[in-house]
Amino acid sequence: MEGLYVSIHGLNVTHSPLGAPAMSIDKLFPALLECFGIILCGYAAGRSGIISAAQVNGLGSFVSCFALPALLFKNMVQLQFQHVVWSFLWSVLIAKVCVFTLVCVLTLLVADPESKYSKAGLFAIFATQSNDFALGYPIVDALYRNSHSEYEQYIYLVAPVSLMLLNPVGFALCEIQRWRHSSDPNYSKLHVIFTVTLQVLKNPIVFMVMVGIVSHFVFGGRVPVLLGEFVDGLADSFGGAALFYLGLNMVGQMSKLTRSTGVSLILLITAKLLVMPLMCRDMVELLDAGNSSSANHSSLSDYAFLYGVFPTAPSVAIYAAQYNMELEVVTSGMVISTFLSAPIMYVSAWLLTIPWMEASFLVKELQDVSFNISIVCLIALVWTLAVMLLSKKFRRMPHMFATNLFLAQLLACMSMLFWKFVLKQGSVFGQILTFTLLYGSLYSTYVWTGLLAFSLTLLGRNENLKVKPIVFIIFGWGIPFLTVGGLLMIGQRMSDSLDPAFFYGSGQIVSTVVVLGFSIVLGGLSLMGLSRGAQEEQSYQALDQNSITGASENSRHLQTENQNSSDVDQTHTNTGIVLGESSSSLRVQEERQIARHVLLCLLLIVSMLANLSSCLWWLFSADPGRLYLELQFFCAVANYGQGFVSFGIFGLDEHLIILPFRKRLAALCGFSQEENLEPSAVPEEIRLTCTQFVRYHKDQCVQDIVRNRGGSTESLSRPVGESFL
Repeated sequence: MEGLYVSIHGLNVTHSPLGAPAMSIDKLFPALLECFGIILCGYAAGRSGIISAAQVNGLGSFVSCFALPALLFKNMVQLQFQHVVWSFLWSVLIAKVCVFTLVCVLTLLVADPESKYSKAGLFAIFATQSNDFALGYPIVDALYRNSHSEYEQYIYLVAPVSLMLLNPVGFALCEIQRWRHSSDPNYSKLHVIFTVTLQVLKNPIVFMVMVGIVSHFVFGGRVPVLLGEFVDGLADSFGGAALFYLGLNMVGQMSKLTRSTGVSLILLITAKLLVMPLMCRDMVELLDAGNSSSANHSSLSDYAFLYGVFPTAPSVAIYAAQYNMELEVVTSGMVISTFLSAPIMYVSAWLLTIPWMEASFLVKELQDVSFNISIVCLIALVWTLAVMLLSKKFRRMPHMFATNLFLAQLLACMSMLFWKFVLKQGSVFGQILTFTLLYGSLYSTYVWTGLLAFSLTLLGRNENLKVKPIVFIIFGWGIPFLTVGGLLMIGQRMSDSLDPAFFYGSGQIVSTVVVLGFSIVLGGLSLMGLSRGAQEEQSYQALDQNSITGASENSRHLQTENQNSSDVDQTHTNTGIVLGESSSSLRVQEERQIARHVLLCLLLIVSMLANLSSCLWWLFSADPGRLYLELQFFCAVANYGQGFVSFGIFGLDEHLIILPFRKRLAALCGFSQEENLEPSAVPEEIRLTCTQFVRYHKDQCVQDIVRNRGGSTESLSRPVGESFL
C-alpha cells in the first residue's frame, strides 16, 4: 500500500490506516462520564452523610446478593459458546497467572518476614482482580456493541475462572500468615484448606456462574418466560447501584494513605494498570496468532489491552478488612486505581484506534481530546481548589505550593477551552494572548511540580522553611511566563499551525525541553533526597520509640514499688503517656499529608517524562512514525488531565462543601442545628485532642493554675495566674 502522511508539528509523519475501526470511539467519552458521574454521586452522598453506614451495608448486600447474581444468571444462560474464541480466553487467564505469580514472588522476596505471606496474597489479588461487572461491562458495551457484541460475554467467562483459580492461592497465603501468628492449637492445615474452600464457594459470582452454566444446558440457552421478567428487573438494577455503591466505599479511604505505603502503592498500581494490560495484549498476540483473521486478531489484542486496564475491584478491600492485613495499601490503591483508570482507558482507546483512523482525522481528533479532557479537569480542579480554600490548608506548608500548582492546572484547562473558540474567530491577537496564558500556565505546572518536591525536602530537614514562600511563588510563576515572553519576542509564529503545541515552531519545542528538563531534574533529585531523609527519620523514630517504651516500663516498675504514691503523680505519669500518643497521632497525620504530596509529584513527573520524550523525538527524528502520533495523544491527556490526578489525591478527603450546604438547607427547612450536628462533622484529630484533654489533662491544668500555696514549692506568681484566667 502506498504510504500516506499526516502533517503534524511541521513534520510529515508516515501513517497508513488499516481499515474501519472496531471500536466506537465516539461513545467512550459519554460512557466514562456516565460511570464516573454515578461514582462521584455515591461519594458525595456518603461524604455528606445522606446515606448512613447501615444503609451502605444494605445497598452492598443488595448489589452482591441479588442484582449481581441475577445479572450473572441471565448472561450465563444466554451465553453463546459457539462464538467464543477460546484462545483469547486462555491468553487472558495465562496473563493473569503470570502477573499474579510475579507480584507474589517479588513480595515474598522483599517484604518483611513477619507479614510477607499476607502481603503476597493480597497484593497478588489486587493486581489481578478487576472491576469487570460494575465498571468494565459499560465500557465494553459502549465500545463494541455495534461491531463485536460477542466481546461482552468474555467478561462473564474470565472473571469467575480467575476467582476460582487465583484468589484461592491468595486466600491460602493470608491464612498461612494468620496460622503463623495464631496460638490456637486447633488452627491446623485442614482448617486453612476448609476456610479457603469456603471463601471461594460462598462467593456469589462463583456460585451463580455454576448455576447459570447448568441452566444454560437445561433451558436450551434461553431464560424461561416465567423467570425472564423477574431476572431482568434485578439484573437491570445492577449497573447504577453498583457504581453508586463503589462511590460510597471510597469515602475516607484516602485518609489511610501514609508515606511508608507510598512505594508499595505505586508498584501495585503500576502492576495493575500497566503490566497487566501489556501482558494481556502480548499473550493474545502470541497465542491467537493463527486462530483468527488479521483484522479480528488485531481487534482481540486491543480488547485484551483494554480489559487489563480495568481497575481493581472493591472486593479486594473487603478481603483486606476480613484478614485485617494491609488495609491502608489496598483501600487507597483501590481508590487511586479507579480514578487513574479513566484517563488511561480513554488514552488507550484512542491510541488503539489511531492505526485505523484516516489521516485527515488525526489532527482534529487530537484537538478534541485536549478540549474534552480540559472540560472534565476544570470541574475537578474547581472542587479541589474549593476544598483547599475552605479548609484553609492553603495557609500551611506545603499545601500553599500545592494550591499554586492546582491554580496553574486550572488556568491551563481554561486556556485550552478559550483556544478552541479563538481559532474559530480567527483573531491573531486573541490567539497570541490565549497562547501566552495557555503555555505560561502549562509551564507553571511543570515548574511548580519541581518546586513542590523541593519544598518537601526542605521541610523534611527543617519544619520551619528557611526560604520565604514568596521566593517560590516568584520562581513558580515568573520563570514560565518569562520563558513564554522570550519565545514571543524571539520565536517565529507558525501562521498555518492550529496546534498550540507548535504555535511557535521549533523554538517552542526547545523552550519546552528546557523547562521540562529543569523541572524533572529538580523534582527527581528532591524526591531522592526526601527518601533518604525518610530512612534516617525512621531509624531515629525507632530509637525514640524504644526510649519511650523503656521509660514506660520504668514508670510501671516505679508504680508497682510505690503503690501508695499520690494521685497527682499518677496523673503526671498518665499525662506523659497520652502526650506520647498525641505526638504519635500528629506524626501520622503529617506522614499522610507528605505521602499525598509525594504521590502527586511522582505521577506528574512521569507525565513530564512523556512530554520530554515527545519533544526529543521531534528534535532528533525526521519521520518519527506512527508511535509519535500515539505519544501525542498521551501527552495531550497528560498535560490537560493533571487536574484529575490532583482531584483524586486531594479532593476526596474533605466534606467542607457538601456539609455546609446540607446544614444551610436543614436550617431553611426548620430543622434545629443540634439535630444536624454529627460527630463525623468534626475532624478526627480535633475530636481526639479534645477527648484526651478532658479525660487526662483538665484536672491537672486546674491544679496547676489554681494551686494551694502549701501544696507545692513551685507556686505560680499572681500575674501569671491572672493571665491564664
